[in-house]
Amino acid sequence: MDIPTIPDQMFLLIILVIVAIVLIIIVAQWRSVAKSKNEIILLEKEIELKKMSMVEKDIESKRLMDNPIPLPQEQQDSLSAIRQSTTEARSRVGYLHSEINERLARLEAETEQKKLEKMLMEIEKKEAKLRKMDK
Repeated sequence: MDIPTIPDQMFLLIILVIVAIVLIIIVAQWRSVAKSKNEIILLEKEIELKKMSMVEKDIESKRLMDNPIPLPQEQQDSLSAIRQSTTEARSRVGYLHSEINERLARLEAETEQKKLEKMLMEIEKKEAKLRKMDK
């Protein structure tokens, strides 16, 4: 049996160190992948729970809509008055909005007319100047 020489021992030592480093990296990656899988599973479960919660809330709201709670006459009258005032406010806002748009259109038209009149005056002045030059 040959006794390994020092360069052979160094070579084996370097190979062992490289193998050890590779093994450490592989183990670290394997652990991070396993951890990520667990997190994904946990997130999927949370999403399922949220979906179930939303469905339960939806069912509950539909049940409440199907079985309305009767209000006392006072509150029904108050609710009716609120609805009426809301309708009146909406119609008033619509009217004011259309009036604003109409005034804005009129203002734009007047501004455009003034610009055109000014341009016409300038053109007439230039024509008059050209006629004087022709004579």
